[in-house]
Amino acid sequence: MAAKRPTKRISQHFKVTGDQSTFEFVDVALHTDSPFFLDPRAFRNLRSDWGETCVSLLQSFFDAVLGRIGDGDHSGARQLLGSLSEPNETHLGLSRGRPAGRGMGKGLAEVMWEALNGSDAATTGLLQDLEDTVLFIDGIGHDRVSDITTNIVRRPLIEFTQDAAHFYGIKLVKDVASARCWNSSLQKWEVQYADLPTTKTGPLLLVPKCLVRRRPTFDPGEYLDHHILPILQEEELSAGGALVEVLKDGRRRVTKKSVAEKYGRSKSLARKVTIEHPDILQQYRSQSGSRRQPPSHYELADTLDVEPPDWTKLLATVLDTPSGAADADKYHRAVQALLAAILYPSLVNPKREFEIHDGRKRIDITFTNEDQRGFFAWVHNKVVHAPYVFVECKNYGADLANPEIDQLTGRFSNARGQLGIVCCRSFQKRKRWDARCKDTATDGRGYVLTLSDDDLETLVKERMTTSTPWDFALLRTQLEKLLT
Repeated sequence: MAAKRPTKRISQHFKVTGDQSTFEFVDVALHTDSPFFLDPRAFRNLRSDWGETCVSLLQSFFDAVLGRIGDGDHSGARQLLGSLSEPNETHLGLSRGRPAGRGMGKGLAEVMWEALNGSDAATTGLLQDLEDTVLFIDGIGHDRVSDITTNIVRRPLIEFTQDAAHFYGIKLVKDVASARCWNSSLQKWEVQYADLPTTKTGPLLLVPKCLVRRRPTFDPGEYLDHHILPILQEEELSAGGALVEVLKDGRRRVTKKSVAEKYGRSKSLARKVTIEHPDILQQYRSQSGSRRQPPSHYELADTLDVEPPDWTKLLATVLDTPSGAADADKYHRAVQALLAAILYPSLVNPKREFEIHDGRKRIDITFTNEDQRGFFAWVHNKVVHAPYVFVECKNYGADLANPEIDQLTGRFSNARGQLGIVCCRSFQKRKRWDARCKDTATDGRGYVLTLSDDDLETLVKERMTTSTPWDFALLRTQLEKLLT
């Protein structure tokens, strides 16, 4: 038996400090593919400009393909589809062993075009988004949709890769010829040269871990079981046909099993029933946000065969850092790593020393608020505009004072948001500092939360013990005091 090939990941190849819990990208193995997929529906949950760009690209490409089919421009539709290929740069998917680059090519482009062109799902307007094809088009599964998605949003993924490379110190190679990128303005594919990390297998595209899924948001089996078959059960019950069973207590029923045996479980059935009852698809779409969440730390660790977060080690790195200006950068990096792990997936994409006002001001760490159900979602939706959350790190041996509040609130704006966190070591007079934060909130200058070393220990304990890691009870308590 051949020896098992050792796994070498992006972080190991480029000697990146940290682990999967602190990285914003999926730390995939380089010699094979990891069984995660890009879910186009996940992009719709993003509040950032980057996310909106991705959604716009996805929609414009799909509209372009359907538009050409609708206009009878079959050659144009085939040409658009024919530029798609398997994106080996991400190392995501179901390939066994080393990625083979099977590509879509003319064969699959023709198959997909025929499926779209010949399907009443396209001609009736049933298809609105790329992910709809998983539900209604034979031969299209979530792996194909993931591949297509990666092709279409390749240019934003290049930008993410470059930002992550700068953040984590990953070497970039100048002017690498990437695969084609979709130009939504010109409605065509373009070859792009970009600075990218490369290995022996070729260029790499890093993928945000908050956008990958093990299972897609749109699942044809789930759609059939919970939306299509119940409609048919009701119809059979109303018709009083042979599938109706009379129970001992006189109640009548039609089982889902008997309906599936009569009608089958095909995508053509899903198309037919959905065309007759379009509301069920709208309901399914509206529920999509809560149906699949970003993978947890533990799902990532299990799927990628890496270690889960070592909360004790992450916290100890912060606590063991001496206070004072000499170790300010070490403290800054340790806090960033700890918070990136604790706050994921509510806050993502930390940018260290983020510049604003043409570089005249810097914010120690800027997180993008992508929370959909927890504390930071509540803040953004109910309390104050907070698309970003700003963090300042103060490795002082003395108490903080007004200048530290003014420095952070000076970063706030109507566009960027008005929520920030100050991380510091300890307090002699915490009540005085809390009163200053309260005054700032009362004056309408924004909300400043505070994380001392003791507070960070509390956050870690919460994260290790709670089943709802998005609640952040400590932060909620602090903010509620500022609101009362």
